[in-house]
Amino acid sequence: MIEKRAIVAGHICLDITPDLSSVPEGQFQSLLQPGKMIQTGRFSLEAGGAVANSGLALHRLGVPTQLIAKIGDDLYGEALQEILQQEGPGLGETLILDPGAPTSLTLILNPPGFDRSFLHFHGANDTFYASDLPRALLEGADLFHFGYPSLMRSIYRGSGGELVSILQRARRAGMTTSLDFSLPDPTSPAGRVDWVDLLENALPYTDIFLPSIEELTFLLKRERHQALCNASSEPFASKVPPSLLRELGAMVLDLGPKAVLIKLGTRGVYLRTGAAEVWARGGRGLQGLTSDWYAREIWAPAFKVSIQGTTGAGDAAVGGFLASILQGTDPETALMMAAASGACVVESPDRVRGLPDWNALLARVKKGWAVHPLELDKNEWEKDTTNALWYKKLFAA
Repeated sequence: MIEKRAIVAGHICLDITPDLSSVPEGQFQSLLQPGKMIQTGRFSLEAGGAVANSGLALHRLGVPTQLIAKIGDDLYGEALQEILQQEGPGLGETLILDPGAPTSLTLILNPPGFDRSFLHFHGANDTFYASDLPRALLEGADLFHFGYPSLMRSIYRGSGGELVSILQRARRAGMTTSLDFSLPDPTSPAGRVDWVDLLENALPYTDIFLPSIEELTFLLKRERHQALCNASSEPFASKVPPSLLRELGAMVLDLGPKAVLIKLGTRGVYLRTGAAEVWARGGRGLQGLTSDWYAREIWAPAFKVSIQGTTGAGDAAVGGFLASILQGTDPETALMMAAASGACVVESPDRVRGLPDWNALLARVKKGWAVHPLELDKNEWEKDTTNALWYKKLFAA
């Protein structure tokens, strides 16, 4: 058990997923016709969103964790509470019941031969405010993680004023703050938000920022994001040059965070951290970290697994990284544990239930878990063959 405590707040929903494995590969779209019935396997109900995925990942890794999110006074909210209670006593008790708003739902369609599609209803997530965070809970924990502001209207409107209030409240309670995003729907109100403006407001109160590369490109360089999307049908992360990754990392650090972890799917995870002076004050969660964290730039490859599903993998990587910080590890271990946590979810049909505890996962990493090939420019990067990590050379621009 890790001694430091975490709170995960923000977006939560009930995920409803039909088993479409019996649908012939590549034929789902042609079968989805008006008036036609498609036979499926069982429908699964799971707790989804950042609060459930990252929160349960931290819990399974051994971090005492409390979950704060809003649900409706309905059957779906009851189902969410029951699912979380089954994962651990008390995990569903700090959810906030809003009698005036329904519980958020996501229908996940994952047929063979196609990438996943989501039908999502925001529900009670749109009524989350800083005032929903009990001061006593904040003062009793060390790390405050907020997830998916891009799916919460009350959080992103007004240039993110409510998000700023939330992060300030956690900071005043002496907590380390971290922030994660989901990709905004370009056709929704969230897609029309000035995200650069919002991040300029929120990131000065964020110690650790943990977006995916597609999310970060959309948020900070919208036109470049569109150009990369149009370039080819390859996964977005595969099309991003290291130069853009470094540029985006530098932009984030210039706004105030001490560290930015960028998730890259099968290309692994990239970490860039600030200089020594920005680490001087960072809340209880960062206490015990050494100077090994100062001014680092490290890229870890992804671990090889047999893919069972990718839902929740990025959130699990967030959990692995944050658990490492609370454990007081060096950045290399934190980066590998982030990649390992994501990989465990990918190879499991049960999302974060595939995560072992901290010691067991670390043992698997140290045993010599095979990784996907990652080759970088050796004029700018240096590879440590003992752990397959790449380090940015100090003399490189």
